[in-house]
Amino acid sequence: MSPPRRALIAVTSAHATLFGRETTGLFISEALHPYNVLRAAGFEVDLASETGSYVPDWLSQQPDFLSGDDLATWNDTTSEFRQTLDNMPKAADLDATRYGVFFASAGHAALLDYPTARALQSIAEQVWASGGIVSSVCHGPAIFANIVDTATGEPLIKGKTITGFTSEAETTMKIMEELRGWGKELVEELAARLGATYKRSEGVWDDFHVVDGRLVTGQNPASARSTAEAVVEAFEKL
Repeated sequence: MSPPRRALIAVTSAHATLFGRETTGLFISEALHPYNVLRAAGFEVDLASETGSYVPDWLSQQPDFLSGDDLATWNDTTSEFRQTLDNMPKAADLDATRYGVFFASAGHAALLDYPTARALQSIAEQVWASGGIVSSVCHGPAIFANIVDTATGEPLIKGKTITGFTSEAETTMKIMEELRGWGKELVEELAARLGATYKRSEGVWDDFHVVDGRLVTGQNPASARSTAEAVVEAFEKL
């Protein structure tokens, strides 16, 4: 029996000051692009965060990252995406068995709440155990900190290859010192600790994703769409 053709896009509930004065939270396109790809492929799509709330990331609203149709969708609070996002439930209120895809969107804030977001993590564990697709983009791998393969009791990403936001990019953005003040693991560090192989593109902003069986990960905001397309392709092979 195939997994349900329904996807959950996880959203960070956290927010914090970054760049000395701006607010980080949900990186909008990292949820919007997968939402559009999955809906176009015939999936029912829900969004949820650990608390049922979100704060939009400042950087993700700048023209380099949000423009054209994406900006119009974001600004239209009656759009399907905004209605789904703005009225999303707490993850704990969802039935995990309804989903065949789990996709962790991010934003730097995901480093703060994803590692201990047990309701979201439990849904990902159920999707994996049921033979579905688990995916993340950018800082989304922070969710893997406490996701296990329930069949083995081992970390889900142990022995697998993943990608995510590079430590080099944090340095390039001149925010590494601020991030260190959070006391949280960066993506490359988490991969190493949990026994995963971390792979990246040459350029920190290149569109790049990795498919390792039913685990699909993307490197950065520019990779959100292609990662979701790879999710659909992997799902069709189940």
